[in-house]
Amino acid sequence: MLNMDYSLLTDYYEKLEAVSSKLKKTEILSELFKKTPTGELGDAVLLLSGRVFPSFSQLELGVAKQMMIKAISKASGFSQDEVEEKFKKTGDLGLAAEQCFGSRKQTTLLKKKLTISSVFENLKKLPFISGEGSQEKKLQLISELLVSSKAKEAKYIVRTVLGELRVGVAEGLIRDAIVSAFLLEKGMPKEKKNEITDVVDYSWNLLSDYGQIAVIAKEKGIEGLKKVKVQLGNPIQVMLAEKAESIKEVIEKYGKIAIETKYDGMRAQIHKKKNQIWVYTRRLEDVTKQFPDLVELCQKSLKADECIVEGEVLAIDKKTNTPMPFQMLSQRVQRKYDIDEMSKQIPIQMNLFDILYLDGKMLFDKPLIERRKILEKQVKIIPKKFQLAKNLVTDDLKKAEKFYKEALAERQEGAMIKVLNSQYVFGRHVDGWIKIKPVMETLDLVVVGATWGEGTRANWLTSYLLACRDAKSGKLLEVGMMSTGLSEEEYKMMTSALKPLVREEKGRTVKVSPKIVIEVKYQEIQKSPTYESGFALRFPALGKIRFDKGLEDVDTIERVKKLYESQGRAG
Repeated sequence: MLNMDYSLLTDYYEKLEAVSSKLKKTEILSELFKKTPTGELGDAVLLLSGRVFPSFSQLELGVAKQMMIKAISKASGFSQDEVEEKFKKTGDLGLAAEQCFGSRKQTTLLKKKLTISSVFENLKKLPFISGEGSQEKKLQLISELLVSSKAKEAKYIVRTVLGELRVGVAEGLIRDAIVSAFLLEKGMPKEKKNEITDVVDYSWNLLSDYGQIAVIAKEKGIEGLKKVKVQLGNPIQVMLAEKAESIKEVIEKYGKIAIETKYDGMRAQIHKKKNQIWVYTRRLEDVTKQFPDLVELCQKSLKADECIVEGEVLAIDKKTNTPMPFQMLSQRVQRKYDIDEMSKQIPIQMNLFDILYLDGKMLFDKPLIERRKILEKQVKIIPKKFQLAKNLVTDDLKKAEKFYKEALAERQEGAMIKVLNSQYVFGRHVDGWIKIKPVMETLDLVVVGATWGEGTRANWLTSYLLACRDAKSGKLLEVGMMSTGLSEEEYKMMTSALKPLVREEKGRTVKVSPKIVIEVKYQEIQKSPTYESGFALRFPALGKIRFDKGLEDVDTIERVKKLYESQGRAG
């Protein structure tokens, strides 16, 4: 079979949607992966994730619900009002499309059988349609797909385009299904299965694209995955730091350490391939377009033909030439228009702290102290613009504490302590990196709802429903409402970020997809029957909007409980 019918993929979507068991979902995915032709496997994996491009891509399909309503109307013969009425009743434009195409008012002789490839290739064109008449061209392209769709196919095309697939397939399930479909043998002991899963995780850490990984696993097996190397332009999963109470305990444990300034900025992973530069955030979002000044600095200052380096980008006050808080830089991260003007308004400074790849060689296994020396040789310093992170190697507690205090005096977050012989380990697995910050507890929470303001703030979302995370189930648990601590600019920024995420609207209240993480200050934690978590924050206020963090960084209910108990009021 050269091309798989899209209808077969939609059959599997329905199977996945009908079950909640992760084990059962993995079985369904594994069965589908085995059936899918190699040439379409990568596309199918992305589509099952509800995407057309890998998660790190900046490309967006750029289709709003109103345009989709027009496309459904055009292809089915139902009026826009009729489509909207079905949407209101179902709350799901995909279901509305399914109803329309199940009893469509018009048929066409141009109907073609849809395959995974034909759907995928058409959807891939959407981000590249721009300029005069672009909306009409997008409308035409989607309508052409829908015209050839059966009712069920229309439902899932609509959901895919809107980023609302709703079949419950997370990255972990795709990984397990790849292992099950292509790498496991009958009777294989558990230890061997764990080894195989570790290899798949390793390849994911390097490529960040399960579509590619599935194809390699099918064609070349476990040995092929072991040989996976960095691909410039595919971001690497980053190493994360553990927390420690004091510098003293770290020095007592490790002796001589490297202490670096922990900047109040955006962590950036930079890929260079000759003159081409990619810039990724800590969450592996492509922000290259938002930072043309950083791209230019990298082209001038990175000596290697090919490399991957990491550092912190700071916003700089152009009048005083001093660092500004991360909040200022957030405006640039989110900006899609007038980027050059924003670059002039909020200039940046780059402070590099690591190198992970150099001219064809991966450096993860080299000790930190050696990676630092390699980095120093590859950077042409431009003082106060493109430089190395401040760094001190010492086992002297007084010198380390002085360094830390100086970092705080410079209005930075604190210090990073790094073990000299530590390798670069993806994720938060080891204590090779330890962060030291002032003891002033905050919580990283995700916004799950919001309320429109009143009066002069009627056009802004001004109150935010916050949630923590249950580490075992992944469920989000509400823990309070926050409406203070924001400037006018921050209200605008939050509204701009949340509006595209609105899933449901009732009066002035909206429910939003959980994507925006914020650092929250509070006076105390109280027990509360109002929220599902069982707790409520008293006087929560905004610390920072953390566009650099994702759901995996949201604090757990366990941490909320510990903080509550540490107040001396357990029970």
